Amino acid sequence: MKASLWLFPWFLVCWLAGSTHAQAQNEEQAVREVVKSLFDGMRSGDSSVVRQAFLPDASLQSIVFTKEGTTKVQKEAIPNFVKAVGTPHDKVWDEQIYDLKVLLDGPMAVVWVPYKFYLGGQFSHCGVNAFTLARVGTTWKIAGITDTRRRDNCL
Repeated sequence: MKASLWLFPWFLVCWLAGSTHAQAQNEEQAVREVVKSLFDGMRSGDSSVVRQAFLPDASLQSIVFTKEGTTKVQKEAIPNFVKAVGTPHDKVWDEQIYDLKVLLDGPMAVVWVPYKFYLGGQFSHCGVNAFTLARVGTTWKIAGITDTRRRDNCL
């Protein structure tokens, strides 16, 4: 009897740990799917898919180097970005991501992902995307993206 009293809490802790780990894996996969859908929407020129990935008041900014060698933060409104994606263009916008890392804390996720951007099959630039996502109800949405852009030193 004493052994079973000792084993029950141990089994309970193991079960809860396994359940929490599985939930975290599901949340991470859901976050990855939002990021993937954004880039799939860009590739296909589907502004509705891109729009659905974002919170209405999301932010989009790029950290770039000027010709003078200084750092500048350029901001773009999400509606302008969505419109640009949906406006017909001759060349496919193909942002190829790799080595995606997800960090989770309850309803917040951060994604760090290097990328290479191709315009119609021709290399344009590379950098890193830093996403912040929020879980709204049961759905993950992008709250903001900050990226870097460069033409060399690509991984």
